[in-house]
Amino acid sequence: MPARSRKRRSPGEGSVWPYTTKAGERRIAIGYVVQAPDGTRKRVTRRRGPNGERWTTERDAKRALREILAAADKGEHVDPSRQPVSAYLDEWLAGLRLRPGTVASYRRNLRVHVTPAIGAVPLASLTTARINALYRQLERSGRADLRAGERGLSPRTVRYVHTILSAALASAVRERRLARNPAADAKPPTAREAKAPEMQCWTAGQLAAFLRWSGEHSEHHTLWAVLAATGMRRGEALALRWRDVGLDGGTVSVRRSAGVVRDKGEAPVIVEGDTKSGKPRVVDLDAATVALLRAYRRERGAMALQLARDDALVFGDHEGRARYPEGVSRRFAMDLARCRKAGADLPVIRLHGLRHTHATILLSAREPVHVVSRRLGHATPTVTMSIYAHVLPGSQREAADLFASLIEEAEA
Repeated sequence: MPARSRKRRSPGEGSVWPYTTKAGERRIAIGYVVQAPDGTRKRVTRRRGPNGERWTTERDAKRALREILAAADKGEHVDPSRQPVSAYLDEWLAGLRLRPGTVASYRRNLRVHVTPAIGAVPLASLTTARINALYRQLERSGRADLRAGERGLSPRTVRYVHTILSAALASAVRERRLARNPAADAKPPTAREAKAPEMQCWTAGQLAAFLRWSGEHSEHHTLWAVLAATGMRRGEALALRWRDVGLDGGTVSVRRSAGVVRDKGEAPVIVEGDTKSGKPRVVDLDAATVALLRAYRRERGAMALQLARDDALVFGDHEGRARYPEGVSRRFAMDLARCRKAGADLPVIRLHGLRHTHATILLSAREPVHVVSRRLGHATPTVTMSIYAHVLPGSQREAADLFASLIEEAEA
């Protein structure tokens, strides 16, 4: 009796068939034909589902096939990509429309923390489990070039890596290179674990002590004083030009911010872009800071006339070139160390601490939050309140006193 022939499927239905792995395990593969956007027809073979699962029964494989064909009928089919993760990430970075410094930061973090571990994995084979394994590896051992005795990455850095990778894979979903984002269900460190380190700042008396010392011993005294008096960010001050400083009106127009772009194999480049909020702002100056800037401009002009021209950088180097932001921060740390060595009882803070000191002193003196927010260049006063809520004075004490007085009145 002749063997019964297997029923042949119609062209649009696809097919399933068994195969054996090198380890001798039985698996099921599926195949189907889809129509590309240009009208051509393409044969697709899959041995894994969109989540990386393998099929061990024909029933499971047929169910997956039906879902894929239904998506294809709706125009939602995603062609599995064999492109390596590293190649896709390079394409994604090249297409970003973000600030150069932001793109450089993304590129550096992906190159150092992501591609050594999963760069060779085909994009379509990247799973949530593999991403979670990457995060745990980064927490344990950090960089691929970790030296003996060094610790893994901080939760804050690992969460930043997750933010970048998740954005890249979400773009792959929108481009229909992936059916789903495998980073969407990953488990990076929580926001609580990755919270920013506690803010460090000075009291008004401590700031005054440092500025008295720097006025006599530091060539960067004017920069430190302006940062403290305005609450400007480091990059904003380093991008200031004399045309932005209204000495007669006592104002500074903060329009730009300077940052450094570093790409592997290339020299670092200082670039200017928008402020962090993307909006320019005008900051009023007190009379003492105006007088300090007038004297500083005269000193610059005495060194070389071009250093005092309207288009010259206020805080450029002796040749008028932009200073590297990291170098300025190191200079502040050195000045603070010298000041402490001279006997000043000052807590150690970073340069950014001058900005926090400015905000804290004003808010502690009951300056309205919206005024402080405008000086700092925050997007909204809500941002200011979320950062400095703990220094807003009186609310807890006044609430406690009010509650007690209400109880006393009720008992009377």
